[in-house]
Amino acid sequence: ENSYRYFKNEQCKYFPCHAGMEGKEFNCLFCYCPMNGYKDCPGTPEYITLDNGRQCKDCTNCTFPHHPENYDRIMEFLSNKMKQPE
Repeated sequence: ENSYRYFKNEQCKYFPCHAGMEGKEFNCLFCYCPMNGYKDCPGTPEYITLDNGRQCKDCTNCTFPHHPENYDRIMEFLSNKMKQPE
């Protein structure tokens, strides 16, 4: 019914790719998060400061894109990004 919004790949060798998600509804659709390049994403990334002073976004503990109920929020976020001038 909603196959374009959700799928789960339990055969993936990394499944589930986030600790604490075992046994929960887990959406693999955004396996690679399309919001990764945005600092203002609605997820819960952490930022690591590297030795050279640069910050690196770490999404290891963010499960936002894997919750099925967040599909619409992700699509809205990306749609708004497409409307913004560069």
